[in-house]
Amino acid sequence: MLYLLLYDYVADVLTRREPHRPAHLDALRTLHERGTVLMAGASGDPVDSAVIVFNCDSPRVVEEFARSDPYVQNGLVTQWRVKPWTLAVGGPS
Repeated sequence: MLYLLLYDYVADVLTRREPHRPAHLDALRTLHERGTVLMAGASGDPVDSAVIVFNCDSPRVVEEFARSDPYVQNGLVTQWRVKPWTLAVGGPS
């Protein structure tokens, strides 16, 4: 099943993220290598949010990632939510 993890960021996320970015990206890369995270990235111009696409059996996997994410733990994320995603076109090959 696919899930979206949606982040809303603080206004100065690009400045504040630097000390936490390596750990954040390492965690995402590890999950990507396992096939749990399909893609992830920031959105907005200027950046104000992010979307991470998970492929897993339960939203708990996504919630556990979010709670342990350095961006969440260090106040860069003002709000996060998990939504099931029904893919209509495209997808992992």
